[in-house]
Amino acid sequence: MLDPGASDVTGRGHFYEEQGSIQRNNNNTVKELLMMKRQKRNCSDEDNHTEPRLKFAKPELFASDASPYQFDQAAQKVGDVPPERLNWQDADGDTYLHIAVAQGRRALAYVLAGKMAKVGALDVKEHNGQTAFQIATATNQHLIVRDLMAHGAQMDTRDLWGRSPLHVCSEKGHALSLQTIWNSFCQSRHPIDVDIFNYEGLTPLHTAVLAHNNIVKELQRLESPCSYAAMQKKHAFVECIQTLLLMGASLATKDLKSGRTCLHMASEEANVQLLKIFLDRPRSLSVVNLKTFSGNTALHVVSALQNHNSQVDAVKLLMRKGADPGTKNWENDLPSQLVPEGAVGEKVRLILKGKRVYA
Repeated sequence: MLDPGASDVTGRGHFYEEQGSIQRNNNNTVKELLMMKRQKRNCSDEDNHTEPRLKFAKPELFASDASPYQFDQAAQKVGDVPPERLNWQDADGDTYLHIAVAQGRRALAYVLAGKMAKVGALDVKEHNGQTAFQIATATNQHLIVRDLMAHGAQMDTRDLWGRSPLHVCSEKGHALSLQTIWNSFCQSRHPIDVDIFNYEGLTPLHTAVLAHNNIVKELQRLESPCSYAAMQKKHAFVECIQTLLLMGASLATKDLKSGRTCLHMASEEANVQLLKIFLDRPRSLSVVNLKTFSGNTALHVVSALQNHNSQVDAVKLLMRKGADPGTKNWENDLPSQLVPEGAVGEKVRLILKGKRVYA
């Protein structure tokens, strides 16, 4: 149902209720319904050009809440549906619950989840290995996320790409859903593996840092770096990162491919905003000089950047927070030996020698 490399609504038929049962209507896919909604709303030129890679409806297209009447109606319509009908899956492996969640139909999803939980079918996966709970996190429907967790949805399930719901929230910047998971965790004390790895060897925190880096690069490329949409997305990733840290995500955890910590990843873009967040943590001194599998510290990484706008500030920050300029990597290189030539490089070398440099 979901492709991690894209974000568009897949073709899913929609429910309609007839004679007290749930049936499938294949005349319109979810994508077509959303397109019709967009046309009716007469959006801006940007919205009228539908991106072919959008996998999910934008959050504002979903109802933010459901009324008691809607819950009662859904309960009546689903009430007599036998368990074997609830377990039905289409060609994509989607159950009725997957489809209801994908369409943002909270009341129907709530009732279906309650009935499916009783027969042990709440965490059924579709053909991409995703449960209804993972669909809810992928579409950032935090109220449905809360409902499914209340019914006992598993939080550590993985899809075919090894992504947990935490990974999905982190890579998409779905802060509301992530915070909902955190709040439910605080109330239930049900254990969550916050540092779970996906099949790329990344934890949710790694994923959020890399996503934030991408936004930073995008803003640097824009003629107007004050793009509201990009800044909003950037803020959402920061909220995800801070939530993961509250949940206990470790700054010391290394990715399984190259041994980078989140500090190394932030240093790859001289991401001063994230470096400040990490280095202001109580035990940051214990991680600031950790090495990758090639022996590089975060200071090695940021020193080797090619005339990056924030390179000087990032080096200053790392040095101030305990980074050791005398540490060598496995090729016997000091950070100062990796600094490129140029005016910015000269400033970086002076900082590494402990001299005061003004921008």
